[in-house]
This record gives sequence, structure tokens and C-alpha cells, in this order.
Amino acid sequence: MNLSNLKPAAGSVKSRKRIGRGQGSGRGGTSTKGHKGAQSRTGYSRKIGFEGGQMPLQRRIPKGGFKNINRVEYAAINLDILQAIADEMKITKIDRDVLLQKNMISKSDRFKVLGRGELKSSIEVHAHKFSETAKAAIENAGGSTQVIAK
Repeated sequence: MNLSNLKPAAGSVKSRKRIGRGQGSGRGGTSTKGHKGAQSRTGYSRKIGFEGGQMPLQRRIPKGGFKNINRVEYAAINLDILQAIADEMKITKIDRDVLLQKNMISKSDRFKVLGRGELKSSIEVHAHKFSETAKAAIENAGGSTQVIAK
């Protein structure tokens, strides 16, 4: 066996459909596009969601809800994460700069401290918002909370 007599397995390679090459080929004339109509024309492309003239699904289903343009999004930071950061960095004050350094939030994010997890050390926390449970847990552990005004 050498490179000159290598062949693909029998039946694994099909020859392509040669359309529009005369009536004798069986695929001449209309070139497998049928007679007339948009799909036989050059440059045809069906609109997304087109259902043959029937009212499309996205227009049959009613619109619902609205988007509040005044909504303020907050990144969620839980107590267990604050505890892990305090243990790892050996710090007693956690603010925006610390969370930015740890890539927990981005520069433009506002963040809210939530009450999941347990806080063992006394930490001073500066955040845009606190949940009731988080605030209580921080103060019970001997820490303090301060709201950042943005």
C-alpha cells in the first residue's frame, strides 16, 4: 500500500448534484426549484418567522409586561462571601475597593449585602444596600454597617 492507490471506502463519497446543466441530466429546466413563485427567483430569502402568509406566531401572541427604565440593579454579595474575604485577606473593613480587587463586582456596579451564610468575625461593611437579616447578622457579630450613597 502506498499513497498512489489510497481510496475512500466504497459508498462514503457522493458526487455533488449538478443542477442547471441541461435536460439530459434530469436536473435542467427549472433546476430543482419547481415552477414560478418566490422560491424559484434569484435573491429570494424567507423572512424570519414567515408562515406562508398565515399570521406569524410572534404576532398572534399578545404582548405582556413592561421594562421599568428607572430600575436599579444590585449585585448580590452574601455574608459567607464577606467572611471568606475577611479570612483570606485578614481585614476588618470591607468596602467597594476590596470587592473590586477580588473581582466580585465591576466598577459601575452597586451592590447589596444579603444574609446567606454565617458571619463569625466583626467586620465594618460599606455597601449600597443591606437586607434586614444581613444587617442584623453583621451587628450581632460586633461589626458595623454603613450605606454608600451613589
